[in-house]
Amino acid sequence: MSFKSTIAAWPESRLQPLYEEATAADVEHALAKDELGMADLGALLSTAAKPYLEPMAQKANRLTRWHFGRTISLYAPLYISNLCAADCVYCGFSVRSGNKEKRITLKPDLIRKECEALARMGYQNVLILTGEAPKAVTVDYIAEAIAIAREYFSGVSVEVYAVDEADYELFVEAGLEGVTLYMETYHRPTYGQVHLEGEKSVYDYRLDASERAGKSGVRNLSIGALLGLYQWQQELLWVGLHARHLQKHCWQSSLSVSFPRLLHTPERFEVRDFVGDSDLVQGMLALRLFLPEVGFNLSTREAASFRDKLIPLGVTAMSAGSSTRPGGYATRGKEVLEQFEIEDLRSPEEVVQVIRAAGYDPVWKDYDRAFDPV
Repeated sequence: MSFKSTIAAWPESRLQPLYEEATAADVEHALAKDELGMADLGALLSTAAKPYLEPMAQKANRLTRWHFGRTISLYAPLYISNLCAADCVYCGFSVRSGNKEKRITLKPDLIRKECEALARMGYQNVLILTGEAPKAVTVDYIAEAIAIAREYFSGVSVEVYAVDEADYELFVEAGLEGVTLYMETYHRPTYGQVHLEGEKSVYDYRLDASERAGKSGVRNLSIGALLGLYQWQQELLWVGLHARHLQKHCWQSSLSVSFPRLLHTPERFEVRDFVGDSDLVQGMLALRLFLPEVGFNLSTREAASFRDKLIPLGVTAMSAGSSTRPGGYATRGKEVLEQFEIEDLRSPEEVVQVIRAAGYDPVWKDYDRAFDPV
């Protein structure tokens, strides 16, 4: 069953009252429940929930520790190409971003150098990323990059353009563990306004990509909305719906949610629905109570001090020492175009120290192929 049917059954007109009309009594009712429905999630995302952030945080902490223990997994993004044929107005990689820095696609020997550099840092989980250029950065090329990375790391995921189910199967055969794919915005009119060119502009094809990945045997699916493109409560309600849909229809895959927030964008784009720190905290807490068994990823988009405060609020995986440009670990050439500017510039060692100081165990490796069914 396509998620298109589910999201069509929950249009904005049906979801908006859930957070606009919620009362304190609705919030307290949601906090008292073990299993939450959409009305409960709406209440926890509402203005009425603002005075309840502390009890929400306490419950989120308990639930996360119950399902995940005191562990934080570490991963690194590995950019192999910044070529892009799409015109996503908020992105530094966009074909019409106006950026003049160098665009490159790493050859296999340079991918190996990047892997070697990350392996020396201690990483065992990497996320391979590319721009949206399927004709130049082909499915076969991405599969080759996955196979190379699998020689160095126990966990390899991708955040690349949406592909067919057969292509995801090819990635799995090459050693793929996970697929990260953000819908960016679930609001169809806004989606059309910010995706002007390229295959990514096809809303329906991207909407069902995570489900295609799950059906192809991908072990972990990661979803999220790019917060700032549209009204944040609305987006997170759709994220919650999408997560529940994938849990039902891709039950053999584990699921995680990311919370990327627009902070740095090209000059031509202005963030119209900026998400403040307190809003992001409330959104994470609400989704943790709604999705207690789902992993939460936190990237270096956020400032170091803010990331540190979020650790006990439901986070289960963090990136560290990140670069958003191809070749960013082995050569670190500043002339190469980066996707966006990161906020947390600390080394992996520094982030590990903070995780331990917060009373959590940093985990470099959380899965091994030996556990795979024969």
